[in-house]
Amino acid sequence: MSALTRRVSSLLPTRADVVEMGRAPRRDLLAGLTVAIVALPLALGFGVSSGLGAEAGLATAVVAGAFAAVFGGSNLQVSGPTGAMTVVLVPIVGAYGPTGVLTVGLMAGLMLVALAALRAGRYMQYVPAPVVEGFTLGIACVIGLQQLPGALGVPKPEGDRVLVVTWRAVEEFVRHPNWTAVGLALAVAAVMLAGARWRPTIPFSIVAVIAATVVAQAAGLDEAKPIGDLPAGLPAPSLSFLDLGGLGSLLAPAVAVAALAALESLLSASVADGMTVGQQHDPDRELFGQGLANIAAPLFGGVPATGAIARTAVNVRTGANSRLAALTHAAILAVVVFAAAPLVSRIPLAALAGVLLATAVRMVEVGSLRAMAKATRSDALILVLTAVATLALDLVYAVIIGLAVAGALALRAVAKQARFDQVPLDRGDHAAEEHALLAEHIVAYRIDGPLFFAAAHRFLLELTDVADVSVVILRMSRVSTMDATGALVLKDAVEKLSRRGILVLASGIRPGQRQVLDSVGALELLRHEGPEYGYGSTPEAIRAARDHLRGAGVLPVPTGAERAGVGGRIP
Repeated sequence: MSALTRRVSSLLPTRADVVEMGRAPRRDLLAGLTVAIVALPLALGFGVSSGLGAEAGLATAVVAGAFAAVFGGSNLQVSGPTGAMTVVLVPIVGAYGPTGVLTVGLMAGLMLVALAALRAGRYMQYVPAPVVEGFTLGIACVIGLQQLPGALGVPKPEGDRVLVVTWRAVEEFVRHPNWTAVGLALAVAAVMLAGARWRPTIPFSIVAVIAATVVAQAAGLDEAKPIGDLPAGLPAPSLSFLDLGGLGSLLAPAVAVAALAALESLLSASVADGMTVGQQHDPDRELFGQGLANIAAPLFGGVPATGAIARTAVNVRTGANSRLAALTHAAILAVVVFAAAPLVSRIPLAALAGVLLATAVRMVEVGSLRAMAKATRSDALILVLTAVATLALDLVYAVIIGLAVAGALALRAVAKQARFDQVPLDRGDHAAEEHALLAEHIVAYRIDGPLFFAAAHRFLLELTDVADVSVVILRMSRVSTMDATGALVLKDAVEKLSRRGILVLASGIRPGQRQVLDSVGALELLRHEGPEYGYGSTPEAIRAARDHLRGAGVLPVPTGAERAGVGGRIP
């Protein structure tokens, strides 16, 4: 079997996936039903918000949800249209129209498949845990705040920022209070939260939503606004939207959509793993599944999709065990589209808002947050910054900020590990009277750890501060890594000491560091007419230093009798 064939087969569903779906089908079916109830208004709303209409949102939830469930790398991930993706799509619709969005979705899907083939998903493991925890906390806050207009029974205000929209919704509620909607939302959330503690296996979200719908209909509560009319059926698959002449101008938007889809999907899968025990997603398969989902969805008029954290959280919290739950969610939404639209249209929006409010509360793992905050100050800072950025900015910026801060703090910690210590010379081969003379003119320093841009300048200050010596020997066998900045700083330090008449020699330079030193011209300065790649050991460098000092008249040249007196051991 060729490498390409093995790579493709590793991205396809396996027999183990089918076996897993048969272990707890009842739990998966109930979880899928619950997720479908939650996903329906979200799919409709995100479709409308994107500018392509409710039909596009439903098509995305059904088609992308099914493809990602079958081919994705997570047993628990639920995919569909998301709020973060909608924010990206709105300007694309304005600039290129609906056909531009569909073309961008198809192009992004192809890019995601290419990323999966290149095994780009594995780099997700380098995202620090505080970033994931902060992202999850921020998403929980965003989800909760997004439900306030529905929970307060007011129309969703204009705006892209969740904090602005929330404030405007509260102002509208103060002017026109709707206590019926508030009561329904709080009742549904309370039933879900209390029920989860009492009987975790019972889908209390379904019970609460059905009860709220029955009460609203029986009492004739006009303030409990229903979802409204739903479209019937999905459009036939078509490629008529493709504009091959405009692909060049759509490349940049497609890259942005693909990046967001990869980032949000992999983070969502990581969050799902963290909410369970024993689940571990395959990041490359997840990218592959999301790629196929985004290729298929535009064919049915759907918008680009990603893994949806809110729906995935509902899926996990309601007991999902395998990808059968996500498949059930897509199948139920398909049934709704074709057969049950009149019934679902009566569900109060406030009841669905209550479901997501409870979901947001249950997404917050207090124990994990407390442990992360107590670990180190750096972890606590990263967690808080990521959460705040998720709430105040958007998902992509939040992760970028979290990664940037985590990277800077990690570099700072690594840089602190670099040590520059004076060490005693190996005196086993020298007479006592010569040790005192060597100590006056030769000093050895050992460099431990990395010598790179974050630690190099501190090294420069310490090295050039050396005084009252004639030769400096750098023992470099313990340098773990070196970059061009470190090599340049080392060269600068050597040149400054040379101008003061101090010779610098090095020993133990590793093969991997020679090229870096040689590329900036530092290797020639360090070997001082020695071997091509510097001195292999400290004793060799000591002998070269003593020869240099004798040649300069600093050390006397030993006589034959003196050599014989120490057994010829002095080089």
